[in-house]
Amino acid sequence: MDNIKNDAYYLGKIIEYINFSIKHLNEVTLKEFEDDEVLTNAIMFSFIQISENSSKLSDKYRFEHPEVAWNQIKGIRNKIVHNYEVVQASIVYDTVINDFPVLLKQLGNCM
Repeated sequence: MDNIKNDAYYLGKIIEYINFSIKHLNEVTLKEFEDDEVLTNAIMFSFIQISENSSKLSDKYRFEHPEVAWNQIKGIRNKIVHNYEVVQASIVYDTVINDFPVLLKQLGNCM
């Protein structure tokens, strides 16, 4: 089994979690998202995994792709992990609905 963990591997994982988030918030309102504890936790977990995988990308790769908001990805992860109670669901929801499709395109251009 080929288990090479390189930039392509970590990008694949990031894209997987972005697609998961978009898929599961498709046709879900903000209110439905806020009221669904399981969905909220799953999406928050996806944010954490996106950040964790992005931090494993090589410095060279991140430097070569400044169009991706690497610091913001890490920042939202830190807010979720360290201040979970104060993370506004509306910010998470808005990020998935509006920013993740853009991020997906940026990452597609990075491959």
